Amino acid sequence: MANDFYDVLGVDSEASSDEIKKAYRKLARELHPDLNPDPAASEKFKEVTTAYETLSDDQKRRMYDLGFSGNGPSAGGFGFGGLGDFVDAFFGSTQQRGPRSRTRRGQDALIRLDIELLDALTGINKDLTVETAVVCNICNGSCCAPGTSPSMCSMCRGRGDVQAVQRSLLGQVVSSRPCPQCSGFGTVLPSPCAECSGEGRVRTRATLNAQIPPGVDTGTRVQLVGRGEVGPGGGDAGDLYLEIVVKQHKSFHRSGDDLQSVVTIPMSAASLGTSFEFKTLDASEQILVKAGTQSGTVILLRGRGMPRLRREGRGDLHIEIVVQTPTGLNDEQKGILKKFSELRKEDSLVVEPEKLNDSGLFSKLRDAFTRP
Repeated sequence: MANDFYDVLGVDSEASSDEIKKAYRKLARELHPDLNPDPAASEKFKEVTTAYETLSDDQKRRMYDLGFSGNGPSAGGFGFGGLGDFVDAFFGSTQQRGPRSRTRRGQDALIRLDIELLDALTGINKDLTVETAVVCNICNGSCCAPGTSPSMCSMCRGRGDVQAVQRSLLGQVVSSRPCPQCSGFGTVLPSPCAECSGEGRVRTRATLNAQIPPGVDTGTRVQLVGRGEVGPGGGDAGDLYLEIVVKQHKSFHRSGDDLQSVVTIPMSAASLGTSFEFKTLDASEQILVKAGTQSGTVILLRGRGMPRLRREGRGDLHIEIVVQTPTGLNDEQKGILKKFSELRKEDSLVVEPEKLNDSGLFSKLRDAFTRP
């Protein structure tokens, strides 16, 4: 009797789809042939993959729980083999049989790429060194040693599957299974390539160039078609995905396509008004501060933020003004400020809480407590 697929993945029969997927990913990281060279681990990985392919598909899982496994009798099942084999026995074949190809598409890959905010503004060409799989340069993906070729499997005679007759309450049931000698390929390798061990591909470090478009943000994924791993048997390469992480800038905070910055100016400049040169990420702007500007005032520079990814235009730049109260005054400065206070009739200060029925004040309070 075949191993119970739930036991193979280490989950119970009531496990959710997410739990099954999580269990499979954990086992795959431990057993994948690219990560674990132990032959026993390779066989276990095949068993784990078969279990996952069945239990991750709702229809296959229902049939498996009823006793039809598609890969042999399920634990506690009826013993007919796969549902397809049961139907084939009475109504003829429901699918085309035949050997499977040694050539398969490679897996997609995902790597993290850290870039600066300025790189996200302008876009960047980046050279990356990655661990990947490429076509074996000895056998060119044929999987065979030079001068040799695959030969027909003597057990299945090239069909890729073998038939077995089982007795049941309904009589004899003919079932079909992948050939155990050739693993369903229909051919065997008399002399596997020594360089790639019959895989048709080898692992290596490769350098590739990636074009990162302007406007990317943390979490953006850039797809490089055909730049992933070459498949077994020299199959087509999968895709490489770059997950972008934009580093925090020392002066600018990003919020979507907008940028935010904070500038501190003296109390006298805020009172009298002033102007100053402000360096954005890619230019310089002359900023005008009106007389009487209060701390928390935001000056908006339209179109000076980040580019909109794969769209036209840019976000805005928000500059918040912080008015600095002078400290460490000497006697002369204190005297001048005292005289100024008397002229403004502010030497006898009476403070009362402001009324909270003003929506503008509510907004200021909300912003003050929620500002990052």
